[in-house]
Amino acid sequence: MLSVPVYNLQGEKTGAMELPEKIFGLEINNDLLYQAVNIQMANQRVHLAKAKGRGEVRGGGRKPWRQKGTGRARHGSIRSPLWRGGGITFGPVGEKVFARKINKKARRKALLMALSSKAKDNELLVLEKLELKEPKTKLISGILNKILPKQLKSILIATAKKDENVIRASRNLPYARTIGADSLNVIDLLSFKYLLLDKEAIKVIEKIYGTNRKNKKLF
Repeated sequence: MLSVPVYNLQGEKTGAMELPEKIFGLEINNDLLYQAVNIQMANQRVHLAKAKGRGEVRGGGRKPWRQKGTGRARHGSIRSPLWRGGGITFGPVGEKVFARKINKKARRKALLMALSSKAKDNELLVLEKLELKEPKTKLISGILNKILPKQLKSILIATAKKDENVIRASRNLPYARTIGADSLNVIDLLSFKYLLLDKEAIKVIEKIYGTNRKNKKLF
């Protein structure tokens, strides 16, 4: 069983906690993690580039001159891509979709591998209970300063339930981000060096990601 130290809000070690192997003890498959990250980034991508074709440019309703007898090249519209102010040939279209699919089981396994990497690299921090009386940045900063190396500040805070005090207190910290334990994703886990959880958040993770809907083991 994996064991990690447990801290209180004063930064003192109060004991140790055994982590479930089925969540924090998986072998790392870098190829699967790479695939999960790429697909998540592709699904978050918003296509903004858009160029108008000759059928979308305003004007050009009449033929600029007659077909024959002028000595000039024949043209049907001044909005042809050959003309200045005309449509764009093979330009970007707004309908392009970058979304990709990944199996639910593969996505969940990649998430558990990201959690396992935090535990194996000693980058998982566990608090007895994370709660603040006031939404003060000074309070959350003081807690993090006591349990984190000062030169390695990069931390993702996962809470068991939505706590406005914790969210508002950590909002001004450039090296920290708060997320719900039920909303964890691979990119956030890999973007921050440390992951901070409390005991209740670990229970939420185990309940949501440890078993499927039929209450059977995933792997």
